[in-house]
Amino acid sequence: MDSVSFIIPHKGRENMLIETIGSIAALEYPQEQLEIVLVSQNPAVSEDVKQAAGNITLQVIESTPDNTISTSRNIGARQAKGNYFAFLDADIALSANWLSTCLQLLQSRPGTKLVSAMQLPSATPTPLEHIRVALSNADLDCTVSFLPGRNLLLSKETFYQAGQFPDDLVTCEDYYFTDKVNQLGELYYTSQAQYVHIGEDKQLAAMFSKEIWRGQSNLASTRDRRIPLREWPSFIVPVAIPGLLICALLLTIAGYSELSLMALGLAVLPVILYSLRLFKLVAGTTSFWQVLKFYSVYFPARAIGTVGGIIKTIGTSSHGK
Repeated sequence: MDSVSFIIPHKGRENMLIETIGSIAALEYPQEQLEIVLVSQNPAVSEDVKQAAGNITLQVIESTPDNTISTSRNIGARQAKGNYFAFLDADIALSANWLSTCLQLLQSRPGTKLVSAMQLPSATPTPLEHIRVALSNADLDCTVSFLPGRNLLLSKETFYQAGQFPDDLVTCEDYYFTDKVNQLGELYYTSQAQYVHIGEDKQLAAMFSKEIWRGQSNLASTRDRRIPLREWPSFIVPVAIPGLLICALLLTIAGYSELSLMALGLAVLPVILYSLRLFKLVAGTTSFWQVLKFYSVYFPARAIGTVGGIIKTIGTSSHGK
């Protein structure tokens, strides 16, 4: 039986972490073959966290507050003893068959280097959660180009061949890392096992703040990796929309009404097109109005984060000189 190390970076509240660890303890897999490596930025963890692990070996490593999530994952990997690494966020509840299914797929599919499971909504999902789940599951039971870092299973050997997680990226580190794994072999996204993202954003206000944070490493994540054509709009559109809106305003002030309307139409067009595509994915779980609101918040947040990340990078480079 293969040994597996669950590596979990953690910061802040423990209630979701306890549920995450509890779902590992409930896996249909011999506990003696499992270990949990918790890399926490909290000064200490409670007894409730330790009890949630049951009979599984729990190793707690303190990580300094300035470490990125990548650094915490890499620290955990260096201390992990398993032949396989399972990287989880600290707010993920796994299905009981998650490990047995993902491990079987990883070992039986020639060329597959990494497996991840599909997302399920919580028991009481909001429209935003339905949207997030639909986006996450846009492609199922197939190979993909990249995967979010919420639940990743790969061999220890593949982890080091891919060069570990990029320590300097605050966000988007999972896109960068899984792209490196994809250069070694296939990434497979399966519906045969599932997870619930306990910490999924429930309301648009929370999503707005989080997408600003996520956007700051948007362009930095493109470093040293090939960017497929389908990914380019995710970099261009969030910045182009506010740019076109500003352009429309300036043209209106200058008295060029026809050109202003053209710029306004170009700004609105991608929002409509993205919303129509997403509305098909949500398959009746929420309204078109909710989808439209989602992108009306998502794109400005990503634009702010992306521009902020560029300014921060320039400032850091200038300071370094």
